[in-house]
Amino acid sequence: MSGLFETIGRKALFTLDPETAHGLSITALKSGMVPGCRADSDPRLAVTVAGLAFPNPLGMAAGYDKNAEVAPQLARLGFGFVEVGTLTPKAQPGNPRPRIFRLVGDHAVINRMGFNNGGHAAAHARISADRRAGLLGINIGANKDSEDRAADYVAGISCFADVADYFTINISSPNTPGLRNLQTRAALADLLQRVLAERDAKSRRVPVFLKIAPDLVEGDLDDIAAECLGQKLDGVIVSNTTLSRTGLAKHPRAGEAGGLSGRPLFERSTIVLAKMRARLGPEMPLIGVGGIDSAETAAEKMRAGADLVQIYTGFIYGGPGLPQQIVRGLSRLCDREGLAHVSALRDLKTAHYAALAIPA
Repeated sequence: MSGLFETIGRKALFTLDPETAHGLSITALKSGMVPGCRADSDPRLAVTVAGLAFPNPLGMAAGYDKNAEVAPQLARLGFGFVEVGTLTPKAQPGNPRPRIFRLVGDHAVINRMGFNNGGHAAAHARISADRRAGLLGINIGANKDSEDRAADYVAGISCFADVADYFTINISSPNTPGLRNLQTRAALADLLQRVLAERDAKSRRVPVFLKIAPDLVEGDLDDIAAECLGQKLDGVIVSNTTLSRTGLAKHPRAGEAGGLSGRPLFERSTIVLAKMRARLGPEMPLIGVGGIDSAETAAEKMRAGADLVQIYTGFIYGGPGLPQQIVRGLSRLCDREGLAHVSALRDLKTAHYAALAIPA
């Protein structure tokens, strides 16, 4: 382990309130306390998705760097790409604290942050001043008090079109009341039409991905897939956090309101990923998120249908050396299985996972 974990240690860090610990980790990255540990470049791991060349398939998911403060520093840890946000047009404080809870025995986290961030203008200035990061995704959302939430997403496209490598339309957080209603077909059709029209009006064509929830039924997946294909979306991210508490060990915080992430989300999110791959076909890019904390779990997401993968909660438990471990582990997997390229893993188990029922 390196940097912050070497200096303080995970046990000491975990004695702090989770939000305080998170802020400390951001500060440590900014200050250089966490040295870069980029994995060796392996051409077998390079992936081209939506016209973008990713040096490896592992990304940092949105939620960690909410205000686009440390994307270059995260890239130097070995990530192939970094997604910042969720960013809303106006700054907002989010939900009252405490709003993050560790379930250490489950390697899980419950959060009800509520899109706390400093707003578009501050993040854009920060990104423009330091664009040393590798591939940068901008995750955009709507303000809690917005009267026209689709307009907030359009504003995000307009603001960040000159600095984003891709956009993620986040309509799947459970912590902004009513946000997930944008996943219904009529609302989603209107949202995507408006967002893509704004994107297409810009001089740069920036790919747009849609991030969906894992708490959907088969009919919901049918509708979302139809809109994504019909409107020629550039990709889908599966998935955000879950409201389910299935499979958790007994824990005094297990009943806290909010979205659950980490290991308990792996099965559910992987099943939904495979079901979306089956519906969207082989050409639509998919990013797998949920429960990844090792090279093997990253590879299993690819077997289920992912082109790229992202981590967040695994990073909380695994520390700053985890990206390097996963990337090098994928190289060793290619050696072990005689793969010419990591993409050979994709879809090997899509049918298996797609046939499973989404857990209750």
